[in-house]
Amino acid sequence: MNFTKNSISSHRKTLNYLFYSIKQDELAKFKHLLKAAKQVVVLSGAGISAESGVPTFRGPDGLWRKLDPSMLANPASFRDDPGLVWEFYHYRRELVLRAKPNAGHIAVAEYEKRHAHDKLVTVITQNVDGLHTQAGTKNLIELHGNIFKTRCTKCNEVLENTDSPICPALAGTGSPKCDKLTSDIREKDLPHCKKPDCGGLLRPHVVWFGETIDFRLFEKFDVVISQCNVALVIGTSSIVYPAAAFPTILSASGSIVAEFNIEKQSPTSRKFDFYFQGPSAVTLPQALND
Repeated sequence: MNFTKNSISSHRKTLNYLFYSIKQDELAKFKHLLKAAKQVVVLSGAGISAESGVPTFRGPDGLWRKLDPSMLANPASFRDDPGLVWEFYHYRRELVLRAKPNAGHIAVAEYEKRHAHDKLVTVITQNVDGLHTQAGTKNLIELHGNIFKTRCTKCNEVLENTDSPICPALAGTGSPKCDKLTSDIREKDLPHCKKPDCGGLLRPHVVWFGETIDFRLFEKFDVVISQCNVALVIGTSSIVYPAAAFPTILSASGSIVAEFNIEKQSPTSRKFDFYFQGPSAVTLPQALND
């Protein structure tokens, strides 16, 4: 038998799919419960976007210029060196602009669309990359904000901004391979509010380390969680609170909880009803294809 480069690649994809194929008996049980559910919650973390090439904060590619992102994504760092923080976010914005939703994002969005008239599907994401929206998800709670939104530090106005670069001074900056741990960009050259009576310095509209989530979001997902029948927990490390507590709260309130993760099952996840190991781009289309 003759193998071409394309045929070898195709065989590898098939083998990978079979390797991560969900156990059919567990899949059947889960789909039966999902079919009966009227309120479905999807909680997604960094793992689902990692499959689209977006580095996770806690993964091996999470460091930026040998700095842990927690040293940059915080109010004190922005106050001390806003140019450096904006360089970091410029790098991430440019990286995410090249990323595309994967089959996992798309499976969630298509499931929501198919069941618009018989189920309430709510996606709660810890991610700030906007890939769920790109995939077509409508009922979305972005727990930690969005990297393509800015917030004025003076008037607090929040606006969407997908400019590349977001300002001329950031063009060509942000390389993670650079050794500089300070920025030469002057504050006046960074993004600023365009309101004539404001002109305040803009910051990324994301929740930084040490900051609290908007209480209005808590009110939204308190209602969603209290009414949930089936929850899908996808690609989350269960480390960052308050989202880390959601699966336990859902389970305690009587919801069926299914975890989807590329990692091996952890002691924490064993108390949930289902655990499906493998890339979400493989497991979610199987689980949500009804």
